[in-house]
Amino acid sequence: MSHPADFYKIQIEIHTDALQKIKQKLAVSSTIRLVVFLIACFGVYFFFGNAKVVIAIIVLAILAFVYLVSKHSGLQYKRDLEKALIDQNETELEVLDRTFYHLPSGEKYKDPLHFYSQDIDLFGRGSIFQYLNRTALESGSDFLAKLFTENKIDSISAKQQAINELSEMPKWRQQFSAIASLVKTEVSTAEVTNWLKNYKPFVPKWIVSVSLLFSVISAGLIVLNYLDMVSGYAVAGWFFLGLSITGRYLKKINDLSTNTSKIQSTFEQFHKLILEIEKEDFTSELLSERKNLVATSEVKASSILKKFAKHLDALDQRSNMLIGAIANGFMLRDLRQGYNIERWIEAHKESVPLWFDVIIFFDAYNSLGNFSFNHPNYVFPMINDDFPVLKVKGAGHPLLKEATMVRNDFQINSEEFFIVTGANMAGKSTFLRTVSLQIVMGNMGLPICAEKAEYNPIKLITSMRTTDSLTDDESYFFSELKRLKFIVEEIKIDRYFIILDEILKGTNSTDKAIGSRKFVEKLVASNSTGIIATHDLSLCVAAEELPKVKNYFFDARIENEELFFDYTFKPGICQNMNASFLLKKMKIVD
Repeated sequence: MSHPADFYKIQIEIHTDALQKIKQKLAVSSTIRLVVFLIACFGVYFFFGNAKVVIAIIVLAILAFVYLVSKHSGLQYKRDLEKALIDQNETELEVLDRTFYHLPSGEKYKDPLHFYSQDIDLFGRGSIFQYLNRTALESGSDFLAKLFTENKIDSISAKQQAINELSEMPKWRQQFSAIASLVKTEVSTAEVTNWLKNYKPFVPKWIVSVSLLFSVISAGLIVLNYLDMVSGYAVAGWFFLGLSITGRYLKKINDLSTNTSKIQSTFEQFHKLILEIEKEDFTSELLSERKNLVATSEVKASSILKKFAKHLDALDQRSNMLIGAIANGFMLRDLRQGYNIERWIEAHKESVPLWFDVIIFFDAYNSLGNFSFNHPNYVFPMINDDFPVLKVKGAGHPLLKEATMVRNDFQINSEEFFIVTGANMAGKSTFLRTVSLQIVMGNMGLPICAEKAEYNPIKLITSMRTTDSLTDDESYFFSELKRLKFIVEEIKIDRYFIILDEILKGTNSTDKAIGSRKFVEKLVASNSTGIIATHDLSLCVAAEELPKVKNYFFDARIENEELFFDYTFKPGICQNMNASFLLKKMKIVD
């Protein structure tokens, strides 16, 4: 398989070439419109004395111009789509080089009370979410954040298959994301579905037959007037009658137009996204299930959404003077379009949330497939229900550059606890976050940064970054106690992998040693599994008395007045600490 960077470079070349061709077509299109306008002006000038010919020229010119504008808009959409595709591939090249801090960080998803998200840099600047997220829709981003934080261990094999399938469809993923990126939303999908659900119709049912009859009579009067068989006063009277009928409902029509103009772009693009899903033959169970939610009915969801988009566009055209005034006077157009919209809402308002959910699902899962595509050397953990909870060869943190990454092998069995010691900056915290991410990503169905992995799915809970709360008048120590209490309550009702970085940091050494030892004994007795990092070497004695506790460490060496780390996970207890050395090295103390 070629490197992902090669694919992205080729795609940039392809779409750049396509973009140049579309720009040329747009220039020709603009020229043709100008020529049509000039010809119409010349015709009006040349036949100025003949009213009937002038009117005919104007009508034909308007029809031609409307057609040309529609074609031009189509070309502009293709241009924007090519630009979006180019931007995607350029972004991926930047991210492969670990340049991703300019992407959405997911800061709003931070939650200090969550099971693990605050401790392992899931969200925020430099987070795994910022690195992985490629959602084009706000609702897709929300759903992706939910996948990161839901802490569920069900259907992992199905998730792996879906992500793997999407990883092998880079062109489809990019096309879907490019279309989604062109959605101009003023309101969220939740607001759209809520508005549809609570909409109260106002257009009378008789408008269907009346508007048709009114249009036929209008056409007849115009033709008869053109043939000098009916006076202009009769046509004008009929026209103002039509305006008065529409005017009775003008306020409600205006309200409907205001609301639908906000969702018009959403439906125009969403029908295209559904169409992309309908056209693709998915083989994995999870993707096929989602596709079937929109593709099993006799009339495809994409066609239904497209029809609604056309209704919305038709109503939006009322802002055009020609349509807004003339078409309403002669055809009762606003009322007829309002009726079409209301009938659609009544027929499909229950299905819209389901269709939106499918789109949101694919928008989020495309990010997961993209991550897998970008890391062809990562592995999907082999799911087992056997003894090891996590057995990994060559584990690394996905945000570290592979050229400088130090990988580690480890195996932790069910109901075991590792006590990890080590010097400052030796790699303990990075290791804890590496293991945490492997569990979170494993539960999501993602491949992990490793050469080989076996995994017995388990939920995660951590305590690594407890902070004091000034607003709640809460000390650091009390905040930590609350977190430990939370952990104790949770492990009573479910199976967890627990990761702790220093227990009872907010108290004195003697008290800390006693309390930490008692807490470790409680965790071991609860049949939980986990890792505890500490600087307190006295805690390591627990391994001598508790068979399920094992000691590991990260080492540091001082050679020739320089500090060296190998960042390697080893069995045993760390003997070399470096705080005093660093204080002297940085000339903080003598």
